[in-house]
Amino acid sequence: MTKRINAKYKIDRRLGENIWGRPKSPVNRRSYAPGEHGQRRQGKPSDYGLQLRAKQKLKGYYGNLTEKQFKACYREATRVKGDTGENLIGLLERRLDAVIYRAKIVPTVFAARQFVNHGHVTVNGKKTNIGSYRLKIGDVVEVREKSRTIPMVLQSIESQERDIPEYIEFEQNSFKISIKRVPNLDDVPYPVQMEPNLVIEFYSR
Repeated sequence: MTKRINAKYKIDRRLGENIWGRPKSPVNRRSYAPGEHGQRRQGKPSDYGLQLRAKQKLKGYYGNLTEKQFKACYREATRVKGDTGENLIGLLERRLDAVIYRAKIVPTVFAARQFVNHGHVTVNGKKTNIGSYRLKIGDVVEVREKSRTIPMVLQSIESQERDIPEYIEFEQNSFKISIKRVPNLDDVPYPVQMEPNLVIEFYSR
């Protein structure tokens, strides 16, 4: 088992929620946190604790982003007109690895980042291997022809575990993906409740 997969399971256990909604999540069997103190009684969390948890959950969902990456997204969200929480979600959902995951090319967001890093996709005809690359409306992402028959890709596309959200367009014949519009929080199919407003409060302290 890779360190990346280990980290994924630790995120679920630490938060006590199946944040990706996967049937293999250990939270389905053990809802308490990992470690020797995982089963101790939890007191009522403070406002800071709730905000921190909301940040860790959202940051973890997108492949356990680094604090530097996540905070940069927050700062950009504050510079855009409109609701900062909604802006943050829109920025995260336009990441290349997130779009690959949403299109069901791969089964997990961790696999999506690795898929992009290994050079399996192009953006507007150019090879792009940076998972954090931010797509614009009208950009065309395409899976390279030799990568379309990878067993993981074929299995993920056929999987009934999740659906492609309506703001993502995927042409299965050509393996082309695009974003039809920037989604709002309510549009994003999170398996658990995300609270970007608490994330904004955390960074605004």
